[in-house]
Amino acid sequence: MKRQDFRFAHRLRVRWVEVDMQQIVFNGHYLMYFDTAVTDYWRRLAMPYAATMAQLGGDMYVKRASVEYHASAEMDDFLDVCMRCDRIGNSSMTFAGAIFRGDELLITGELVYVYADPVAKKSQPVPAALRDMLEAFERGEDMVQLHLGNWHDLQKLASPLRTEVFVDEQKVPAEMEWDEDDKTALHCVAVNRMGMPLATGRLLQHAPGVARIGRMAVKKPMRGSDLGRRVLHALMDAARARGDRQVLLHAQCSAEGFYQRAGFAPHGAVFEEAGIAHIEMVRDL
Repeated sequence: MKRQDFRFAHRLRVRWVEVDMQQIVFNGHYLMYFDTAVTDYWRRLAMPYAATMAQLGGDMYVKRASVEYHASAEMDDFLDVCMRCDRIGNSSMTFAGAIFRGDELLITGELVYVYADPVAKKSQPVPAALRDMLEAFERGEDMVQLHLGNWHDLQKLASPLRTEVFVDEQKVPAEMEWDEDDKTALHCVAVNRMGMPLATGRLLQHAPGVARIGRMAVKKPMRGSDLGRRVLHALMDAARARGDRQVLLHAQCSAEGFYQRAGFAPHGAVFEEAGIAHIEMVRDL
């Protein structure tokens, strides 16, 4: 088994609490590594697990887990935990896993899940929508579609997500969240294959040649994925296409690093907006 046999890998570093007196990883932790990688696998499918399973009306339960040891991971090793969906049966699915240190194969494993009714705990057929998502991901297809448009066309997708993130989670007053700028802005919404909105943002004309991006929101289980970056770049591309030379935004201070990685630089002092610390950031286009 080789790394190129997988198109998904979760990177982790071995911590001291995971090793024994010989400084090698306790055998049982490898199953935890595989389980963590499966969680990240769902994120790569653009599939918030709990919300998706609720929409499908089922859940997945581990029926069998096996591990084969080839070599030991050690303290401070960087490991790549690779996963792939090997088989989808009528009511079960099998994931193959492998753990590498560089190109060295350390561990192989197999996880068999049963798709079942969450109340009766009885197996039921894997839904076609879930089967299609897994097969498409393994073929290398994009799991998300970006929609660009006006508020009339995208309000039904963007509004619930912004309410969830800003009003419910961050406690921004609803009267501050909704303004007249929505009607003139260009909006972007990232939607998964089940039609679930996962990330959004909007683009305004701040001044001649200067764009302003705002209302950037990503559904909580999908943070750490590339969805925020994709929405941000789609809006910047739209600003560039209409002739803007610069883009600015008011970043929450907790997200400053995200925008710096996208080429934005802080401008001015920290200020408060809706009770949250912000800083203005700019980037030339």
